[in-house]
Amino acid sequence: MARTRPAGMKAFTLVWLGQVISLTGTAMTAFAISVWAWKTTGSATDLSMVAFFNFAPTIVMCPVAGALVDRWNRKLSMAVSDIMSGIGTLIMLVLYIAGHLEIWHLCVLGLLSGTFQAFQWPAYQAAISTMMPKEQYGRASGMMAVAQNGSGIIAPLIAGAVVDSRGLMPVFAFDIVSLCVALALLGYVEVPQPQTSSVGTEAHGSLWKETVFGWQYIVARRPLLWLQLSFFVCNLLSSVCLTLWNPMILARTNDSSRILGIVNTVSAIGGVAGGAIMTAWGGPRRRIAGVLCGMVLLSILGIMLMELGRTLPVWLVSGFLGSFIVPLVNGSNDAIWQSKVPHDVQGKVFGTRMMIAQVSVPISMLVAGPLADRVFEPAMMPGGKWAPIFGSLTGVGRGAGMALMYVCFGAASLAVAVAGSAVHDVRCVETLLPDYVPYVGEEPVPVAREPVCRATDEA
Repeated sequence: MARTRPAGMKAFTLVWLGQVISLTGTAMTAFAISVWAWKTTGSATDLSMVAFFNFAPTIVMCPVAGALVDRWNRKLSMAVSDIMSGIGTLIMLVLYIAGHLEIWHLCVLGLLSGTFQAFQWPAYQAAISTMMPKEQYGRASGMMAVAQNGSGIIAPLIAGAVVDSRGLMPVFAFDIVSLCVALALLGYVEVPQPQTSSVGTEAHGSLWKETVFGWQYIVARRPLLWLQLSFFVCNLLSSVCLTLWNPMILARTNDSSRILGIVNTVSAIGGVAGGAIMTAWGGPRRRIAGVLCGMVLLSILGIMLMELGRTLPVWLVSGFLGSFIVPLVNGSNDAIWQSKVPHDVQGKVFGTRMMIAQVSVPISMLVAGPLADRVFEPAMMPGGKWAPIFGSLTGVGRGAGMALMYVCFGAASLAVAVAGSAVHDVRCVETLLPDYVPYVGEEPVPVAREPVCRATDEA
């Protein structure tokens, strides 16, 4: 008698376990590369360029990748993404052993890895919708947050110590082995393909038609469009700060990878704690409340507080709280989209959704480094033109300019989050749009055109 592959929550848990292991290797590599690049060049611009070339192709390819995810087997889509990332790491390992690894190599390999990473997020998000009931969507998102942040608890500490003593080779090697474990677990489980909906039938056609369908679907549903535009603006502002996280802390601690590792580890613990809460709780009843309230708190506690203290204890508190809030925001938002969008078009829609929200990030990566190196940092050095004005707030010297950027962009992100809560289409997205019911050939009956939605509804 043939053995049945694990399915449902058991299957998702095995995939999740593989991701915990693989993401630990990925986080170690990302941290080690960041420290190595900073010590090699001492330039925030170089670090931001490496980050840009890793991230930008993911955003550009997302709509196409989403269309292909809906065409292909979703397990295969996830596997292809992981395999190509592993090939990029293998090439870096070979170059490093040969003594030829340079910054431009990281940029080129980032293009390769980032292109195939575009398949990962829409494939995993769409797979969640077919593997479990919608009541479990928030918990599944919480588990993924635990995986993403859990990898950051030990990865910076281990990677920082290994890079200082043995270089990059052991980090690259572990990343490749961890990827193989994740692929083995993914291959073992059952990942169902979605049922066909009337929306999915309408979307079928050429690759170009299916690529632009995600745009058409979101634009035709104004509440989803406004919700995603809110994420776009907040990401644009907050990503400027996140791009400067490593160089700012290194600059203010005399290039201490140990202190940077501690801050990153405590921040990751916060992310694990937030993901664990989301896994156990499932999120607020009104998911949009989790999104909007979380954005406000993240701007204050995760960004602005980060530099108002100028000391390691404040960095630890801010890093923990900011990372704790992120899974609650993302989990609530993911659950809204997974509940509203038909399963067989989620690859297309989620690929476009990611592009709208995250296209701001490569823009921020291009802007952050030059803005720090050429404007804020010189102006906040002793004798700089802004030092007498803002010196009491952020201090002066190395890193003070980047700290001022945290305060300014964090305040702007807070303003956007508060303004978003005043937009009716955003605040009432859950009642303005019906949930999708996965019956073949049927669509859910729409709710009333203008349902009651109050800002004071219980979360």
